[in-house]
Amino acid sequence: MNTNAASPPPPRWTSSAAAMLVALATAFALSQAFRTVGAMMATPLTSHFGLTPQQLGSWAGTFHFMFGIMQLAMGVSIDMFGVRRTVLTAFPLAIAGAVLCAMAPNFHALLLGQALIGVGCAPAFLACTVFIARHFDASRFTAMSGLVMSLAGMGILFTGTPLALLIEASSWRVGYAVLGAFAVLSWLIIFWRVREPARAVDIAPPEQMERQSLRKAVRELLPLFAMPHTLGLLCFACVSYAAFITLRGLWLGPVLHDRHGLSLVASGNVALVMTVAGMISPTLFGRMDPGGVRRTHWMMGCAFAGALMFGAMAFTHSPLVDIGLPIIYGLLSGYSVLQYAYTKNAYPAAMTGRAMALMNMAMFLGVSLMQWTTGVAASWAVANGVEPFRAVFLTVAGMLAAGNLAFFLLPRAPARAASAQLSA
Repeated sequence: MNTNAASPPPPRWTSSAAAMLVALATAFALSQAFRTVGAMMATPLTSHFGLTPQQLGSWAGTFHFMFGIMQLAMGVSIDMFGVRRTVLTAFPLAIAGAVLCAMAPNFHALLLGQALIGVGCAPAFLACTVFIARHFDASRFTAMSGLVMSLAGMGILFTGTPLALLIEASSWRVGYAVLGAFAVLSWLIIFWRVREPARAVDIAPPEQMERQSLRKAVRELLPLFAMPHTLGLLCFACVSYAAFITLRGLWLGPVLHDRHGLSLVASGNVALVMTVAGMISPTLFGRMDPGGVRRTHWMMGCAFAGALMFGAMAFTHSPLVDIGLPIIYGLLSGYSVLQYAYTKNAYPAAMTGRAMALMNMAMFLGVSLMQWTTGVAASWAVANGVEPFRAVFLTVAGMLAAGNLAFFLLPRAPARAASAQLSA
């Protein structure tokens, strides 16, 4: 996928481009909501379907698995058909998945619904990223990405106290139905508001156009793996965002309810505060981005601090720790936005789109892997008389530390390359 090579220089920020970006961000916000419903729905779903911790992890991970494996295909679609057409074509699958989940008679139907939602939401964030790269100044890329992530936090905000109140007043099925209705509204807003201007690649004669294809896109990824710093970036991307979503989107509600006896609404309040912290964080990190070598030091330092926090939650049973540290981690979580600036500056302009798509794949497949693995760890702990949340948090801490260590030990993009890209 190529976001820059065939496009004219991006214009400066205009109100029209900003409005279109906000419209696209509504789909991203719904994507964020769908991926974090587990924190409030885990307990009622477990009660309704009799789910094991492993099944719970599989349910949460299915969204991210489908989301992750579709990133490359969605990147190809964005290159061939544009941001607008891709999002409008895919997002109805998320609506259908929400309806299926709301009506699910059994666990298998619930998984199928999650899979449809994952596919439908797959282009949501990539569309925003590509739109920013095409239509905003390069110097504003990190700040605008952080702003979009903060706006999309409204979706996570809904899956805190509001969703908890909705479930207590009705049921988890109504929660899915409301999200499906919001998804319909988002689709209508994008249909009405987003219009992409013609680009050079769109108006070139057919004989001058090299048609993109999924096979060609896969071939184009191979040069990325030939670069020594790609593997370390992928290892880091697999765990950085995954740790936040695994806590906020799956285990926060169960640990507060089962370990400390908090009600669903009280757990939702904690999730709400963590979400607000998580919404502020990407914008702060986007504006404070130090660039160059210091950026990688910030990335590794924040990931190490996160691993320590999960370790503390594993070995303590204090309500203060289990309520306070998730909120602090929410404030810290925005460091993942630095990955996008690092990726953009680590590769030539012609490879930026492919590098972004590959990193997105790694991020969301990493979420799926971490949620599934923590589910397996919790099931093992229950079978062996170990407190399940200790196993969950140790697993997250270990995976976060391992990914961070790989990024530290493996080659990283040279600082001079980053500087050259920034001045380009």
